[in-house]
Amino acid sequence: MQFDFEAMTPGERYKLLLATVLPRPIAWITTRDSSGAVNAAPFSFFNVFGSEPATVGVGIGSKGPGEPKDTRANIRANEQFVVNLVPYSLAQQMRITSIAFPKGVEEPAEADLKLVPSERVAVPRIEASPVSMECTFMQEVALGGFSLVLGRILMIHVQDHAVIDATRQYVDAEKLDLIGRMEGGWYTRTTQRFEMPNIPLAEWKRPA
Repeated sequence: MQFDFEAMTPGERYKLLLATVLPRPIAWITTRDSSGAVNAAPFSFFNVFGSEPATVGVGIGSKGPGEPKDTRANIRANEQFVVNLVPYSLAQQMRITSIAFPKGVEEPAEADLKLVPSERVAVPRIEASPVSMECTFMQEVALGGFSLVLGRILMIHVQDHAVIDATRQYVDAEKLDLIGRMEGGWYTRTTQRFEMPNIPLAEWKRPA
């Protein structure tokens, strides 16, 4: 089956992308608006892009024509945000923060999430998140109703129980117990894994 994106509506393309690009990591972003209220919202058009500078990229949509989502508006206003990753234990709280609350409603309070101060930015992080990345705004690339927001990672917090060797940056990924976004209302856990080490060129022999 072929799908011609040039002949499809943006909504149709969006639906197909969500159903095929799987699984997607989730950026649970905390921001602060001009009145000081803290917003928290999950986004699954997200990944990291390089380490010099350490960069995150998040695709953030709009509420309507010319009306960016609160997360994007807040990042534009103060150029700071925190990307918190989502463990299985916080899946329901993340779900609550995805509700389309009116502007000014603090999603962390609605979801009973405890916030703690960050070190490098004025935006707090979610205490129970196993990984939190403090970020400053780098660039926004307009993509129609979406924007690709790029941020520089200033500091990353990893919960102690998941760190194997801090000096060598070894982290036990299974202990993070992160979830990823699938299609529709489906999610997946990252605790079921399989290992495939890279094959050195010197050891490669093409099957007969």
